[in-house]
Amino acid sequence: MVRELASGTLPELEATIASLNMTPGWIKRQIPLVWKEMQSQFIPAQWKYVAARELMQQAAKVLGTDLAERRNFVMRNPVPDNDFSILRTIICAYQTVLPGETAMSHRHSSHAMRVMLDSNGAYSIVNGRKHPMDSGDIVLTPGGCWHGHGHEGMEQAFWVDGLDVPLTHLLEPMFYEPHPERWEPVTCEARHSPMRFPWADTVESLKNAPADSTGHFGKTILLDTSLFMPTLTLKVCGWQKGWSSRPYRHTANVVYVVMQGSGSSTIGECKFDWQFGDVIASPGWNRIEHHAGEDSVLCCISDEQLMRWTRYYRHESMQ
Repeated sequence: MVRELASGTLPELEATIASLNMTPGWIKRQIPLVWKEMQSQFIPAQWKYVAARELMQQAAKVLGTDLAERRNFVMRNPVPDNDFSILRTIICAYQTVLPGETAMSHRHSSHAMRVMLDSNGAYSIVNGRKHPMDSGDIVLTPGGCWHGHGHEGMEQAFWVDGLDVPLTHLLEPMFYEPHPERWEPVTCEARHSPMRFPWADTVESLKNAPADSTGHFGKTILLDTSLFMPTLTLKVCGWQKGWSSRPYRHTANVVYVVMQGSGSSTIGECKFDWQFGDVIASPGWNRIEHHAGEDSVLCCISDEQLMRWTRYYRHESMQ
C-alpha cells in the first residue's frame, strides 16, 4: 500500500511517484516525449572512397582475414556517443578481400547487402549458393542466412556493406553464430538469383525507367528487397549530366553510394562534392538537392519501406 501524502503537496506527490519507478506525465524532461517535427540526432556526412581505398590497401598488408573476421572500415557518423551507426537504423562499411582470401561464414539477425565498387572474381556464398560479386553488382544477405566471402580474381576487391544493425539493437533480437565448419560449403552457382542484382541489369533497367514526375529523384528503379529484408529499401538513381533535382525532404534515412559519375549534393546545410565510390549519409527530414556533374548512378540504401509500413513516412517539396 502507498502511504498517505503527509504534506499533500505536488513535490511530495512527484517524489512518491518516482519511488515507484514511475514519472509524472506533466514534468519537464531533458528529452521530451513528443516534439513538433522530426529531429535526427545524426548529421549529414560524407566518406571518400579514394582515401578509404588507399587505407584498405595498406590494411591488407598487415591484417588478414584469419585475424579479422571482416576486414572492413565502419563509417561512424561523427556525432557524440556514436560508435558505429551511419544513421539511426543503418550501419555501413567499406570492405575488402584479397585474391585467394576467404572471409569466414557466419549468420546474424540483421539484414545485409553488398554494393560492389571494384571487383572481378569476388563472390559471396549465401546459404550454400555462390553469388558472383563483380563491379556494380548488389548482393543481398537476408538476416539468418549463412554467408561468407571469397575471391578468385587477380586484383583486390572493394565494396560497401549496408546493414540494419542499429535497428536490430534497438528492437533487441540480435543473434549471431559462426559457421561450424568456418567456411560454408558451396552447393550450387547462383548467377541468376533474387538475391543478386547484376550491374548490367541495373543499367538496362535505368534506361527503361520512366521519368520522375516530381523532379526530386530523377530516373529511379526499385530493387525489390521486401521479400527478404523488409527493413531496408534499395533504389538506384540514374542522373544525366547537368540534371538537378527540385529540393525536397522526407522522413527516410538514406545512404547514397556513388556507383558511377560525379556531382554534388546539399543535405541540410552541408554541401558534398562526390565521385565514384563515395558514401553520403542523409538523415531524415533534411532539405535535399542533387546535381549531376556528369552521367551518374547512385545506389540508395534507406529505411523507407520500414517508414511506410509504420506509417511514419512523409515527403514534401521545398523551395
